[in-house]
Amino acid sequence: QVQLVESGGGLVQAGGSLRLSCAASVRTFSLYAMGWFRQAPGKEREFVSAISRSGGNTFYAESVKGRFTISRDNPKNTLYLQMNSLKPEDTAVYYCAGYVTLVDNYSSDPRKYDYWGPGTQVTVSS
Repeated sequence: QVQLVESGGGLVQAGGSLRLSCAASVRTFSLYAMGWFRQAPGKEREFVSAISRSGGNTFYAESVKGRFTISRDNPKNTLYLQMNSLKPEDTAVYYCAGYVTLVDNYSSDPRKYDYWGPGTQVTVSS
């Protein structure tokens, strides 16, 4: 059973930074493409960023490009999301997710992801 647990959320002022982490309890983390999604109150879950198995390929939603950076540490079974220049519209519950893939690619489609964490709240005040 794969378990993902996010941490690092909190309350921050606009313009500030946060770093989210996602710890994966899995033997072969390097086989998983990983992603970050978020859901704001009253809105659907939306894609934020994704990273391939090796970490060599990354992809971002236009709304976060240039401000957020996704990375992973495979030996530590951990996924990260560095969030800079935060805006009030970034307020949401942030989820990490993963799926096993045989190729070094990624996906922005939440339906591809088999495993999800419980989420961590990020609140950006104006």
